[in-house]
Amino acid sequence: MDPCPFVRLTVGNLALKIPVASKPALSVVHPSSSPCFCKIKLKNFPLQTAVVPYVPPENQFPDNQDQPLAATFHLSKADIDKLAAKSIFAAKPCLKISIYTGRRGTTCGVNSGRLLGKVTVPLVLTGTESKACVFHSGWVSVGKEARKGTSSAQFHLNVKAEPDPRFVFQFDGEPECSPQVFQIRGNIRQPVFTCKFSFRNTDDRNQRSRSLQSETKSSRGWLSSFGSQRERPGKERKGWSITVHDLSGSPVAAASMVTPFVASPGSDRVSRSNPGSWLILRPGDGTWKPWGRLEAWRERGSSDGLGYRFELIPDMSAAAIVLAESTLSSGKGGKFVIDLGRSSGGGGSNGRATPGTATSPACSPRSSGDFGYGLWPFGVYRGFVMSAHVEGEGKCSKPCVEVSVQHVNCTEDAAAYVALAAAVDLSMDACRLFSQRLRKELCNHHNLLG
Repeated sequence: MDPCPFVRLTVGNLALKIPVASKPALSVVHPSSSPCFCKIKLKNFPLQTAVVPYVPPENQFPDNQDQPLAATFHLSKADIDKLAAKSIFAAKPCLKISIYTGRRGTTCGVNSGRLLGKVTVPLVLTGTESKACVFHSGWVSVGKEARKGTSSAQFHLNVKAEPDPRFVFQFDGEPECSPQVFQIRGNIRQPVFTCKFSFRNTDDRNQRSRSLQSETKSSRGWLSSFGSQRERPGKERKGWSITVHDLSGSPVAAASMVTPFVASPGSDRVSRSNPGSWLILRPGDGTWKPWGRLEAWRERGSSDGLGYRFELIPDMSAAAIVLAESTLSSGKGGKFVIDLGRSSGGGGSNGRATPGTATSPACSPRSSGDFGYGLWPFGVYRGFVMSAHVEGEGKCSKPCVEVSVQHVNCTEDAAAYVALAAAVDLSMDACRLFSQRLRKELCNHHNLLG
């Protein structure tokens, strides 16, 4: 089945030049001595903010250098149609950018920044699902002086749209209920995976799914090296495991809780200093091999959300690479995102910006090219990788998973992201306050706590 069309709209290469003559004598702040920032708004999307570097008037912007992205918007086909819909009440789609001098934030409830000017970039999104389009690249005059035709501040930006097709998967039920997983394209739903939730035998932390009968003894020791071997006293949730099978019944990925989710002493929550963790596993050489590690905890304070960190494990000898670290709302849920092209200073981002040099793991050992769009193992992780939308506590959560086609070469690749999404969703339950009881599917006779 073909992937779904998506468009990645990016804003980057920001810079600001202000002529010396235009510097007000009584100005409280000037870009040369204090950072500037901008607010970037696209209709129907959350506001994003970014730092704007100051460039001396005599300097030219280094167009040949790669600059971090200031903002990224991911548009589905439905988003594009909604933005492009003709209406006598709606204006044509555009990107609105407000530039401020001074620092971001508020002081005594008043915005600290001083508005310098605004830029509007018209967007013609038709056809961008198949062909890249640059809407603006270069300098533009901003501020009051620009309208008067005198020497004015100059703002540099690059706005472009690129095709970013993705596979979309939808769980047909909550992960702990062992649901089917469907691939979605428009109104078409096609079953591609089945999930099996189980409790790993806590007396044998090396026991794996019975589906891999050919596992060798030499590989049984690695699992314990990623988690805690000792039984921890007090409140804990442990031993959860979910295995993803293809339609033939073969296991193609798994997520296994290797570090129990334990309440911190004197509290009923999992703390950041002592998180629980999962291993995301892929089959290879007749056994499971670790691909990634997900840590999760319950944040304190006003956020009171699910904190997480996901690390890629290239191989047993190399250091892990952090691909995502952020927080999801415990009440409302949200999107777990791995996006290596995100801005490093913007708001409205769920993912952590990570260098594009992060290496990707080896290609699937089974080499089943069912999807056939990937660049593994020849490329690297770059741009948008995946996202998984999960619901908050107490709500029926059927995770929706989006995976960029450039990171899927075979069934096992897609299944690994599905297993990761299941682990994120289950972590929402594992990090619930221990004063709250879990649903029966998440409790067994060995572990009735929580």
